[in-house]
Amino acid sequence: MSYGSTVAVDSVDLEVWAGEIFGLLGPNGAGKTSALSAIEGLLRPDAGSIMVGDVDARSHPLEAKAQMGVQLQSTSFHADLTILEIVRLYAGLYGVKLSESQLRERLSGIHLQDEGSKRFRELSGGQQQRLSLMISTIHDPPLALLDEPTAGLDPQSRRQLWDRIEGFRKEGHSILLTTHSMEEAQAVCDRVAIMDHGKILAVDTPAALITLHRDDPRVRKVAHGDVTLEDVFIGLTGRELRD
Repeated sequence: MSYGSTVAVDSVDLEVWAGEIFGLLGPNGAGKTSALSAIEGLLRPDAGSIMVGDVDARSHPLEAKAQMGVQLQSTSFHADLTILEIVRLYAGLYGVKLSESQLRERLSGIHLQDEGSKRFRELSGGQQQRLSLMISTIHDPPLALLDEPTAGLDPQSRRQLWDRIEGFRKEGHSILLTTHSMEEAQAVCDRVAIMDHGKILAVDTPAALITLHRDDPRVRKVAHGDVTLEDVFIGLTGRELRD
């Protein structure tokens, strides 16, 4: 996938397994968002294939999109709509019928059962993110794509969202998420891929990547004590700042 002469995603080959939380890690400009956008159908890759289950996303984009839930970094819900209005609206758009008791149960699952009459703009960042994740998966998709879902959240809100993501995985769904938090990747991801300059540099469990690269001179140079996933990440992608 290219933007003019710049290759944003170059021969990326990834497989997210059923019931897996897969983390896509990389510095700014590594190609993570472009890769997600291609899977979501927002960008058309120059070559290759994208399969969502048994559906070819390039040949049957609408069928593929129906199998996905997408949570972006920033939400676009109307600020003056209440939580109940937002849930009813998106349930209707997805063709999901929810009784009042089911609706309340959904809100209870994200700890917003007493906030239904609040307008979206009145919610905290953590509440907005929990609602956004619930809306993105309201149609029970096999695959959820989450772009930095916990960015900017405090530790309590981040942990609650982790619980929600892990709960979705336990129901048999797959999650592909991007994150800049190595703590998050190590805590919730079954496997991770480290990406830079449009290419995949390494794929494995966080623990396996640490074991594999702990003696790499680039990693040892940046490590302080025991090697961490962040040390591996910086060792492989470099210490230079990215805009």
